[in-house]
Amino acid sequence: MDQTQTDRLKTLLLAVALAGLIGGLALSFVDRPDLASTVWFAGVAPVLAALVVEILRSLLRGEVGLDIVAALSMTAALTFGETLAAAVVALMYSGGTFLEGFAEGRARAEMRNLLSRVPRTATRHLNGGLEEVPLDDIAPGDLLLIRQGDVLPVDGHVTSAAAFLDTSALTGESLPVRLEHGSDAMSGSTNAGEAFDLTATHEAKDSTYAGIVRLVEEAQRSKAPMARLADRWSLGFLAVTVAIAFAAWWFTGDPIRAVAVLVVATPCPLILAVPVALVAGLSRAAQFGVLVKGAKPLEAMARIHTLILDKTGTLTDGRPQIVSIDTACDMTPDDILRFAAALDQASKHPVAQAIVAAAKARGLTLPVPLDVAETPGEGVIGWIDALQVIVGGDGFVAGQVGKASGDHPELAAGSLMVAVAVDGRLAGHLVMADPLRAGAAAMLMRLRAQGIARILLATGDRMEVAQRITQGLGLDGIHAGLTPDGKVDLVLAERQTGPVMMVGDGVNDAPALAVADVGVAMGARGAAASAEAADVVLLVDRVDRIAPGIEIARRARHIALQSVVVGIGLSVLGMIAAAFGYLSPVQGALFQEFIDVAVILNALRALRISPAGIDTPRASPEGATA
Repeated sequence: MDQTQTDRLKTLLLAVALAGLIGGLALSFVDRPDLASTVWFAGVAPVLAALVVEILRSLLRGEVGLDIVAALSMTAALTFGETLAAAVVALMYSGGTFLEGFAEGRARAEMRNLLSRVPRTATRHLNGGLEEVPLDDIAPGDLLLIRQGDVLPVDGHVTSAAAFLDTSALTGESLPVRLEHGSDAMSGSTNAGEAFDLTATHEAKDSTYAGIVRLVEEAQRSKAPMARLADRWSLGFLAVTVAIAFAAWWFTGDPIRAVAVLVVATPCPLILAVPVALVAGLSRAAQFGVLVKGAKPLEAMARIHTLILDKTGTLTDGRPQIVSIDTACDMTPDDILRFAAALDQASKHPVAQAIVAAAKARGLTLPVPLDVAETPGEGVIGWIDALQVIVGGDGFVAGQVGKASGDHPELAAGSLMVAVAVDGRLAGHLVMADPLRAGAAAMLMRLRAQGIARILLATGDRMEVAQRITQGLGLDGIHAGLTPDGKVDLVLAERQTGPVMMVGDGVNDAPALAVADVGVAMGARGAAASAEAADVVLLVDRVDRIAPGIEIARRARHIALQSVVVGIGLSVLGMIAAAFGYLSPVQGALFQEFIDVAVILNALRALRISPAGIDTPRASPEGATA
């Protein structure tokens, strides 16, 4: 049975239990107790049958849950003619399971496009023309056309003179890379330059991207199951319940007292209070831009021991930004940026778009470029204000205007230098890098204060780049040059010391997100593969939302535990009263209803959780950027 069918069954069972209880009460008010009992029985039977099936499945998996207590109370009540009490218990139980299913269904409603980056077709050269073919039809040796913006469908060799690829989703390298003729290109990369030809070297099913997808699937299958908070209390509560019920029957000889004990013992503080508190926590987290896909991940978030962070697009912004402008003439930095950005308006290159964005952010007015000629992956030449402007790599610009005099600015690891020439002479250089996200350092300090014991960096980028970016953050370890399966191995190793949260945004992070106790994806700009594999998705492009997400999870879990302790304590008192004959089965059911209302009202306090240092959001989750 798939998830949709399961959710429909839970809804149907709740409707049947509610209809049976209300219908039976209506008949009892018109003095038809025989029909009322029949209607109550009819409302309980489907719920009990479904419950028994679920218990048998759990026992076959080696799991024992609180559902057994609910089944015992309903069975005993029906056996001894206490059909009204059984109907109340059926409604309470079906309502609790419906709420728990609603929690997961509501959280997953936003995540429907499984691995949407995966291309479905490719453009292949054939007899001097082009044809669109399914991926399964691609064979090694086929010549494919990769258009600008296309995701490479298979691994292959660059057949054109050059190609310019964005590999950030695969390797963590934030800046696009230039591949020369004959270079290997990985599937899953995005063409960031002009169209080029690719000779396939593998079938689609054997390519890099397909391998990552398989890693995700294997990681999800191998992920250790998380027990429900309620089930961790089940054996002890079950033992106490059976002992009191058996003692009441043994010493009094009255089976109705045992029935009353079982009805009062129906673990609704666990069945109801826990999902209500966690659903409230899910809703509250979503208001801060943190989408948690169900109650189990929220529980796990409250117990995290180790945090592993990806670099590009997670700890860093993932988009190149200007960090300095070095002048080589009498022009001001703003003048150099203005000329470069004006010309780059004609280019779709990611670095060119970043330069244009930086100029607009400074309020610079950009004239329209004329007679623009772009060499893909090299640079752009055009005219601005009747002056020839050249923007591109240092070698490209030097080749156009002659070797620049003096030393070039020394680049830090992971930086990129863009040369700018105006009117035949070098004007200066724009130094670009992928900077640390705003608030990242403060977030790590806050996580330390919340009890996160270890914080690690896991990246496919070079070690020198990772060390420069994270200098001063006080990380417990840096793991660079990792492949997707290398990140999985790191997560599995860290899980030996406690629950692990993995945060990432690229396709290469998806397997590690799937195998972690809690995987967190940067959903605003991250790959769909990582968002699908993750347990938590940040709906806003802010990594600092991890800290309030964990705080909400911990406080929601605390409220749930508080409700459980109080509710179970009252239930035990009720069981003792029922054992001594002070509560009949119906009275016990009503007393249990009183307990339910009390613990649910307490659980709803999770809707008002306000994480420290974060303003209460005033917009929808998608706009919750406060």
